[in-house]
Amino acid sequence: MARFWPEAVLFDMDGVLYDSMPNHAVAWQQAMAQFGITMTAEDAYATEGARGVDTIKKMVWAQQNRTISTDEAMRMYEAKAKIFHSMPQAKIFDGVFDLMQLFKDKGCAIGIVTGSAQRPLIARMLADFADFVDESCVVTAFDVERGKPAPDPYLMGMEKCACTDAKRCLVVENAPLGVEAAVAAGCRTIAVNTGPLADEILSNKGAERIFKSIRELYNFWVESYKKEVVLC
Repeated sequence: MARFWPEAVLFDMDGVLYDSMPNHAVAWQQAMAQFGITMTAEDAYATEGARGVDTIKKMVWAQQNRTISTDEAMRMYEAKAKIFHSMPQAKIFDGVFDLMQLFKDKGCAIGIVTGSAQRPLIARMLADFADFVDESCVVTAFDVERGKPAPDPYLMGMEKCACTDAKRCLVVENAPLGVEAAVAAGCRTIAVNTGPLADEILSNKGAERIFKSIRELYNFWVESYKKEVVLC
């Protein structure tokens, strides 16, 4: 079998690059409680990847049967962001730099596609991964009108990375909505299940392979390439 080397590799941010989802889950629960919305940790993981304002609008409608404006949703999202930024800084997952270096050495374009609208997180990301990614190859909630699970963020990620063939674009995700978005964009999609969700939830959304960690993904990729097998 031929080796598969993508033209572009697009990473999600939270739960893929950073071990940040436990903090996000707590922040979501505490912030939404301030507005009379019940949100569980499982809800936080299940809706991860979507734009925060979209998640809030859906939860308000489901629980309070009312439609809110984007401005009101943003005020609620800012309450969540405030709590999140009061918590300890999330660490970068083991293996991330090695995996990015592997792709960089092979000439792959590297991009990051996140549903985040928190500018401090985006600024930290750009600083932490400056050796691999610049702002021109980053897609955030500010760049699209339709967030994940719509394909728009990953379509824009491919465009920014000058990748014209979705089958030559590899996406690394951890969230069901993110996997759904990447598959809808036509990308080769693998998942790193760093949260509490069952693997089947990710595979049912279309993830071709599922790994337990970025380090496991890195090791598998290296060994697969040595044996000349296709990763996906």
